[in-house]
Amino acid sequence: MKFTRRQFLGSTAAAVIVAGMKAQGTVIGANNRIRICTIGFNGQGGSHIKDILALPKDAEYVALCDVDANVREKGRKLVEAAQGKAPRLYQDLRDAMQDKEIDAITIAMPNHWHSLAAIWGCQAGKDVYVEKPFSHNIYEGRQLVAAAQQHNRIVQHGTQSRCNATLIRDMKLMHDGFIGKIVESRGYVYKNGNRGPIGHGQPGPVPENLDWNLWQGPAKERAFLLNADRKKPGLFVHYDWHYFWEYGNGEIGNQGVHEMDIACWGHNRGLPLRVHSAGGRFGLDDDGVTPNSQATTFSYADGSIMTFQVRNLGSFEEADGGNCGNSFFGTKGYYVRSKGFFSYKENKGGGREQIPIPADTPPASKADKWHRWFAAIRSRRPADLPMQPVEAHQSAAHIHIANAAFREGRSLEFDPRTEQFKDAAVNRYLTREYRKGFEVPKLA
Repeated sequence: MKFTRRQFLGSTAAAVIVAGMKAQGTVIGANNRIRICTIGFNGQGGSHIKDILALPKDAEYVALCDVDANVREKGRKLVEAAQGKAPRLYQDLRDAMQDKEIDAITIAMPNHWHSLAAIWGCQAGKDVYVEKPFSHNIYEGRQLVAAAQQHNRIVQHGTQSRCNATLIRDMKLMHDGFIGKIVESRGYVYKNGNRGPIGHGQPGPVPENLDWNLWQGPAKERAFLLNADRKKPGLFVHYDWHYFWEYGNGEIGNQGVHEMDIACWGHNRGLPLRVHSAGGRFGLDDDGVTPNSQATTFSYADGSIMTFQVRNLGSFEEADGGNCGNSFFGTKGYYVRSKGFFSYKENKGGGREQIPIPADTPPASKADKWHRWFAAIRSRRPADLPMQPVEAHQSAAHIHIANAAFREGRSLEFDPRTEQFKDAAVNRYLTREYRKGFEVPKLA
């Protein structure tokens, strides 16, 4: 069924249009390879393309989509050189959604686009791999969970740690009570890298190669800002959008979402009842808004707590891991990611007493994120995914809850059942005012 870009603009129209489209399965190409289109590939999406091109028996690229003409051309050359055939190129993802030869899409656009692009993909009968975070706000995440269910789509979240065989094994041991009841969990991100000052913006012309209207998508329309300090096309473009609430979720929603997902996976309590988050943007002279130092505490119905820290002032190697890590503390011992299980006793020399893994522990699957996604697409079994959409939603929701508390400057109470704050005034952070034509549809 063909439909116009204008028809796709309204969520109600889109729901009617896709009602007659394929909804029960994916029609894979005659060569049994899954036909892919990556949407947004100036950054992480570029790794999607390179990874998938390395798996020619599993998938092939039939299309690419990006709002930047220069990026599109770069992608075309890469795919053509690898496959011997140029992919179709799209500027507008709504046009790509109409392409019936695309079985599945991968999404690596800025955060404010993740959920809407994924929902449109589900409505158009495409399976979806969507980069982290799963959503830009709590409302969007819940609607994407509903879209995957209603349209029988395979939706995988881009926090690949749940494909790590060691973590799969160790998480199961923890959940089975290997170190008793988990009463406290900790996650942290102490990266520096390109997290320095992002410079200052000033109004200027939009580069001819960039569709600024489409780049903004669901966000409130604003002027394009140049960025002479960083010698980049603009203040937001590319990458530095992470540090503005309109487009990103700060560092806790950037690298932090990987560690947050592991923290939620291990703590295994669902959504919290209370949250406190404090910090600021320190040591940087720039126009960035989100904090580069942030400490958050979540508490749950059983009294357990989870703490999460972000600090971008240096790449400090912590005693229990590298510059990103997780620890879980149970009633009988504790676990440090990449180090193992330990008792609370110390050896005579002052070292930690490690608890060995039981000899009869079965090995976990070593399949990576792409093989897991492709396998689930073929089987049509969401259980074959490394995590379910609702789990991805809950991990991302922790980030949004933390940021709401930070922006309010006070502790907040949250209702996990309704996914709303107890203070109705704070619920403005649950969603946003969407630009016409880019509304995230209400499906749940």
